[in-house]
Amino acid sequence: MKPVKILIIAGARPNFMKIAPIMHAMRRSPKLEPILVHTGQHYDVKMSDTFFDELNIPRPDISLEVGSDTHARQVAKIMERFEPVCDEQKPQAILVVGDVNSTMACSIVAAKKEIKIIHVEAGIRSRDRSMPEEINRMVTDAITDILMPPSRDAVDNLLAEGHAPEKIHLVGNIMIDTLLASKDLINKSEILKTLSLQAGNFVSLTLHRPSNVDNMDNFRKILAALEVIQQELPIVFPIHPRTRKMISEFGLEDYVASMKNLILTDPLGYFDFGKLISASRFVLTDSGGIQEETTVYGIPCITLRENTERPVTVWEGTNELAGCDTETIIALARQILDGNWKKGRIPELWDGAATGRIIRILEEVL
Repeated sequence: MKPVKILIIAGARPNFMKIAPIMHAMRRSPKLEPILVHTGQHYDVKMSDTFFDELNIPRPDISLEVGSDTHARQVAKIMERFEPVCDEQKPQAILVVGDVNSTMACSIVAAKKEIKIIHVEAGIRSRDRSMPEEINRMVTDAITDILMPPSRDAVDNLLAEGHAPEKIHLVGNIMIDTLLASKDLINKSEILKTLSLQAGNFVSLTLHRPSNVDNMDNFRKILAALEVIQQELPIVFPIHPRTRKMISEFGLEDYVASMKNLILTDPLGYFDFGKLISASRFVLTDSGGIQEETTVYGIPCITLRENTERPVTVWEGTNELAGCDTETIIALARQILDGNWKKGRIPELWDGAATGRIIRILEEVL
């Protein structure tokens, strides 16, 4: 019997970390034939040969080279360029991960061509439709044939939305597979030495969401909290280009520069950043994936958002939501420094074995 041809879709750097273990496992399966499609949704200078080699990530078989644009134009370009790929390749299924524009755009094309859709990380919800990612998640799940949620709450979301139970397969968190597989290389990182840091004696920060950095009032409230926290512990801030641009546009350079213990660096690679997170006293972030990683590492996390699509990291893990309120952020940081933070536990099936479960399900149902 011929193997089932599956187009694996990646649109941005984090997608590659999620699909890498799936691609490798599929290539070992006699029943599955994976074809890797990179839409080029995000151009990333770190998407170099070194990035692929270090993480043992397969090179794309097909590149659409869409590039950056507004949400609507980017989705349109992806759909326009992906349709002929489907016509030429004639896949039995596509597999998408996460919630970027490529996830939704390619799923819409596949649905209209009656190609089966597999969504890894299905069912996660923030309940905040002002986030473009939330729209992408909801639209993708609405037309997906095989839903693969990472956690029990995501299963509950899908059932509440009326999805048939037989379409839902709890597989665990694919991002944790890559994290645990990379543990030795993360531990070997020299980033602490490079930045003259001591493990457990600094804070890591990521900040890039438009709701935080494009809004002057919100940005200033977060910076006011950082000003207080950095007086107690150094804060390492690998700064996103968008955030750097907004600091300049809002005229905040002098204010940021006045914080002598706020250490700005260029964006870091996967191993260096993983080392930074795992060695932090605590983490401040508005990123979804980092909420998951800190929970696995057992590192306290303060999320600078009013909501999260990963509430399991709050219910079971080491995460708490602070929004952008200055006093709340400071109070939570003080709680950590005083040793009064919850211990947390690793959620069900976040065990590094999600890939095996995904492959077994696909071999059975396709």
